Amino acid sequence: MTGTESELRDLLESQRREFRSQRTSSAEARRARIESVIEMVVARHDEIVDAIDADFGGRHPGYSTVNDILGSLTALKYARDHVETWMQPEQRTVFSPYDQLGATAEVQYQPKGSVAIIGTWNAPLFTLLSPLAGVLAAGNRAVLKPSEIVPRTAEVLAAAAAEFLDPRDVAVVTGGPEIAQALTALPFDHIVFTGSAAAGRSVMANAALNLVPVTLELGGKSPVIVGRSADTDTAAFRIAVGKATNSGQLCVNADTVYVPAEQLESFVAAIGRTYGELLPTIAGNVDVTAIVSDRHAARIDGYISEAQQLEVRVEVVPSEPITTGERRRPLRLVIDPPASAAISREEIFGPAMVIRTYDDLADVLDEINSGPKPLALYYFGHDEDEQRAVVEGTTSGGVTINEVMMHAGMLDAPFGGIGESGMGHYNGREGFLEFSHARTVFVAPDYDPRREWGMLPPYAEEYRAAMSAQVSK
Repeated sequence: MTGTESELRDLLESQRREFRSQRTSSAEARRARIESVIEMVVARHDEIVDAIDADFGGRHPGYSTVNDILGSLTALKYARDHVETWMQPEQRTVFSPYDQLGATAEVQYQPKGSVAIIGTWNAPLFTLLSPLAGVLAAGNRAVLKPSEIVPRTAEVLAAAAAEFLDPRDVAVVTGGPEIAQALTALPFDHIVFTGSAAAGRSVMANAALNLVPVTLELGGKSPVIVGRSADTDTAAFRIAVGKATNSGQLCVNADTVYVPAEQLESFVAAIGRTYGELLPTIAGNVDVTAIVSDRHAARIDGYISEAQQLEVRVEVVPSEPITTGERRRPLRLVIDPPASAAISREEIFGPAMVIRTYDDLADVLDEINSGPKPLALYYFGHDEDEQRAVVEGTTSGGVTINEVMMHAGMLDAPFGGIGESGMGHYNGREGFLEFSHARTVFVAPDYDPRREWGMLPPYAEEYRAAMSAQVSK
């Protein structure tokens, strides 16, 4: 559905009424809501995949099935199968002397209410349904807003939701940035947003109007460090596979690769060899994901054009003319551009990559730490001391060693950013906790000794001395 701010407010209120009527739903009820979403995805997966292909102007249906369909189903099923365990209260230690008098305490995980989830275009189903798994497992309702950059996908998902889901539990709203603005200005109980840092700031500002907590997945320039102990061919192969995936249009994709100066030429040759084996041609190749829009294609082409004007070395893989009649692009390797170049400053989010040479690893770590904290960081190498120096000497949302992007797929570990790359996280139990209110419940003992111990007014003269006697290291 699309709607006015008034209609969106009515939708939120209908979910809130439903939530108030059964504030803490059972594990069975939560599983049933998750199952409804699973049923919808299974029944409509071909339509969703075809819509994604049409929206991109070319994205292989096999990849969309793996990334958006199976990725979403895996997250939903994992939540469905673990929700009862996650819901169990946790017993906590009571302070003395009440522990000896029979007091008990526990932490209960309570649903927050209704959650707005605003997805992005590069993984248009996954960025909605992966966080939804934790939202529903935690007992909440949800309003989903797909990206307007993939309108066909949004329409198919909205139609499927209208058929399979109760909007009082899960609703889908479509529209442009004005709908996102209206949603994030409403008093939801939590907001999840995936997208750019600039848009994330806007979401956070709107959420602040109602003091709504937010989970922001914002991306950034994820660095890769190739150590001297790495196998160059293996590192180049795995990085090339990552760049070929969705044509680099992924928030955890390798953005800048640091290579020892003496290994530059062998690394560039290995990247070119691997990428050429994966995608020997670009124009008209159905295995190549197109850039999602003319605007994004022009943005990436602009980065490359500026670098060439600055006389920066640019390698094109495979080396073939760019066809302006479509948005498929080869991989462009931009080697040691100046820090002032746009491709050095902006998240690339496409089939291009900066390669920087280094002599001393400490200089690389200083450069990474001087910028915004990245969503992902990658290290290739088998030197354990160097690996430890990279992991302990940097801060990032997550780390993958000797591969790229793998940590984001962990269902039993949190995925999220830090600083400009985001805040909060989801996946597995951490997602359940993110969308739950951790509520302490203290049960007092029948007997209260404070009066006879002189701890209540009127205080005895010895009260201060008795309390001071407890002060110790």
